[in-house]
Amino acid sequence: MGILGIMARHLDTIVGPGVVLLYPLYASIRAIESPSTLDDQQWLTYWVLYSFITLFELSCYKVLAWFPIWPYMKLVFCLWLVLPMFNGAAYIYENYMRKYVKNIGSYYGNSKYPEEQKKVLQMMSLDARKAVERYIDAYGPAAFERVIQAADKEARRH
Repeated sequence: MGILGIMARHLDTIVGPGVVLLYPLYASIRAIESPSTLDDQQWLTYWVLYSFITLFELSCYKVLAWFPIWPYMKLVFCLWLVLPMFNGAAYIYENYMRKYVKNIGSYYGNSKYPEEQKKVLQMMSLDARKAVERYIDAYGPAAFERVIQAADKEARRH
């Protein structure tokens, strides 16, 4: 159990940099290169939240040193923010940050997607989002709305 115990105790330092920095950097570069703005929102929100976490750690490092579970809590939270299956950063943006940002200006008035479609697109993985955006560009927002309604009807039936 020696090597496994050491790895378990230092999981945050072994896995953390990849989860917290390397994958988000890679995904951010992919988002910059993609024509979609929805993935930009996910990764910009992630970097804002990561900055807040870092500022919190720097400000409260003496208190956090008393909590040995803190690095693991941070790792789990960052996993939730980063992993495409959760899209935690997008969730926090949609449910908590958006109402404050919306009041700042008319930034969202220029979006080509209606509100309901933006919510559906935000819940999808990056690859699914890109496919749906190509569908909307090819067939129009009304066609996508019909697909959403059909899926909703099918989901209610089961």
